[in-house]
Amino acid sequence: MIFVTVGTHYQGFERLIRKMDKIAGRIDDEVIMQIGYTTYEPKNAKWFRFLEREEDILELYKKADVIVAHAGAGTLLTALSFGKPIVVVPRLKKFGEHVDDQQLELAEALENMNKAIAVYDIEKLEDAIKKAKLLLKYRPIQRNKKLILFLKSTLRRLEK
Repeated sequence: MIFVTVGTHYQGFERLIRKMDKIAGRIDDEVIMQIGYTTYEPKNAKWFRFLEREEDILELYKKADVIVAHAGAGTLLTALSFGKPIVVVPRLKKFGEHVDDQQLELAEALENMNKAIAVYDIEKLEDAIKKAKLLLKYRPIQRNKKLILFLKSTLRRLEK
């Protein structure tokens, strides 16, 4: 199963959800999407906006073979803690997906640490998912203190 999550940011993530819906129509994997405030409603995958119980969303992370996510720090910390292959698509200001391009920093950092496959061109998403399914298996984040410190410092900076 492929779990797609865009977090709780108030701006939608049309670019990711539309592309993932097209991919879902062509592949055999079950695709479940958390679409948040995205206005587009997928036609080829199961979807929901938000779940009230945190344990329900954690169960989706647990069941997923691959996680496709925006580059939000909280989302990435959760995804990494399950040790699953991650494809990260940063939200970009130029598409109205975020107020700035701070998600690029997290995506690049995870990619440089070989903890995720970052997708900067949405047309390369399907190839990234195939690569994730073949190549990536991670240990839970508890074993990577350097990454935890980086993500925590980024979260503190963003909270200011």
